[in-house]
Amino acid sequence: MAQRCFMIGKIHRATITEARVDYEGSLSVCPKLLEASGIHPHERVDVYNLENGERLHTYVIPGEPGEICLNGAAALKGAVGQMVIIVAYAWLSMDEYAHLRPKVVLVDKSNRIVTESFQDAVGQSSGAVDA
Repeated sequence: MAQRCFMIGKIHRATITEARVDYEGSLSVCPKLLEASGIHPHERVDVYNLENGERLHTYVIPGEPGEICLNGAAALKGAVGQMVIIVAYAWLSMDEYAHLRPKVVLVDKSNRIVTESFQDAVGQSSGAVDA
C-alpha cells in the first residue's frame, strides 16, 4: 500500500535564541520542547521562519533549556529573536494515518510551553493541556 507524508509533531512560534554558523549543522532545541512535541533527537525536521519566509530541512539535537539555535548553514536562514515553526513528518499508510494524533506545542517568546494539544484528522485541536 502506498504511503503518504503527514505531520507528526510541531513546535509553533518558537523564538530563535542563537545562530552559530561555525557549528557542523543541525538545530539545537530545548529538551522539554522535544519531549512535549514528540520530536526525537536526530529526527529530520522542517523549519519555517515566520519573519523572513525562509524554509529549511535539518535534524534536531537536544539543546539547553529554552534554546532554539540554528547551527551551521541553517544559521544563515534566521536571526536571534525571529519566530519559527519546527515540524516533524512521517511516511504512513492510510491504516496508520487513521490512528495519527499529531502533537502541537505552542510556546511563548521565551520558548516556554503555553499549550500542548493533539490534532485530529481534519486539523482541529483536541485534548489541549495548559502547561
